[in-house]
Amino acid sequence: MQIVSPIHGDVIGTLPIATSQEATGSVLRARRVAREWARTPAAARAERLHAAAAELRERAGELAVLNEAETGRVCAEAEEGVLAGAATLTQYAELGPVHRGRSLRGEWSSTDLMVPEPRGVVVALTPWNDPVAVSCGLLGAALVTGNVVIHKPSERAPQTGLLLDEILQRHLPPDVLITLVGDGEVGAALVRDEHIDVVAHVGSTATGRSIAQSVRPGAKVLLENGGNDPLLVDADVDPEWAAAQAALGAFANCGQICTSVERIYVHQAIATPFLGALVDEAKKRCDIAPLVDRRQREHVHAHVRDAVDRGGELLIGGAIPDGPGAYYPATVLSGCTPDMRVMTEETFGPVAPVTVVSDFNEGLSLAMSGEYGLAATVLTGSMQHAQQAWRELHVGTVKINAVFGGAPGGAAQPRGASGTGFGYGPELLDEFTTTKVVHIGLPEPRVM
Repeated sequence: MQIVSPIHGDVIGTLPIATSQEATGSVLRARRVAREWARTPAAARAERLHAAAAELRERAGELAVLNEAETGRVCAEAEEGVLAGAATLTQYAELGPVHRGRSLRGEWSSTDLMVPEPRGVVVALTPWNDPVAVSCGLLGAALVTGNVVIHKPSERAPQTGLLLDEILQRHLPPDVLITLVGDGEVGAALVRDEHIDVVAHVGSTATGRSIAQSVRPGAKVLLENGGNDPLLVDADVDPEWAAAQAALGAFANCGQICTSVERIYVHQAIATPFLGALVDEAKKRCDIAPLVDRRQREHVHAHVRDAVDRGGELLIGGAIPDGPGAYYPATVLSGCTPDMRVMTEETFGPVAPVTVVSDFNEGLSLAMSGEYGLAATVLTGSMQHAQQAWRELHVGTVKINAVFGGAPGGAAQPRGASGTGFGYGPELLDEFTTTKVVHIGLPEPRVM
């Protein structure tokens, strides 16, 4: 496997791809240590995660440099992702030992319990757009609850994934965490293995659907997949502030965030100043970082060309620049219609497609359309509209007056084509455990 820099286009590394035999062998190795790790006291597992989190903080700069080299993500932002990952490990180290079942009220002479137990062998397939933070969430929750894990980091950020796992493995017993480098074939071999108990995947909807069809009956599947997240801009907000929010949501990390703003519906009363301010925001991002690779750039550009071909107006951007790397400019489209790919599919690039709506209800109706259900944002000064929006939008996360943000520990369930199961927070511990009911009664006395 060759790793090509999205910044200058040069090869920056090569790695051997795991074989299907190595995938099978990794599962067997993990199963051999699963029982011992499950019997390790929860507090002892937590201590190991605490130690790993501390080392992760110490080496955040090293991981960030590698992340930037592989994916083009700005180093300072990549370091924030590493520190977020360390914080997530710490969170699960704290939550793991207090993750508990409950007792049931039965007969006076018996005891009834509901006890959480680790599911067993977890396959974690993690993405490239925030490789450390997302991986730490899945790995931390799985490990602290007593599961063993086989981790395949994205083939677009394999060196970052290897270094992350090397740090974690220094604080874990052998084979509790195993790393495999490879492409989709390696992931598919792991998913199909009959000894896998959980598959946790963050990535594309197409891959998520394939996983759901491939796992053995009875295995748990956790999916956080694609999104086509809408932003609804009401008539009573400041258009320049709304444009700044829209630009942040659409252009941060070049639009390569799971909950990026993918489509925008703005009230006609403020549409003109909003569009002008949004173009100004795009101009400020003339030095935007590259996309992860040229394949992703072609995907983004195809969406933009489709919109223009169907009558959309290109206000700024929308052209592939000359030179090396995988750069693409911040792009604003107006006059977008529901038949355009930018309004129905996940673009995952620095594109802000805008539709002008006549009123809030029309915008809400359009925002609710489509097969995805990851997240949505509403900018409004109306408490009534805010209440209506969060109750009616069929998504896992609704953000009012902020495209990003939220309190620690939040956990949402994506809907529709965006996936299934909790992906974060204390609830993720429940996903990685299964519940056993135990009834303990008294024996009959021996007749002498």
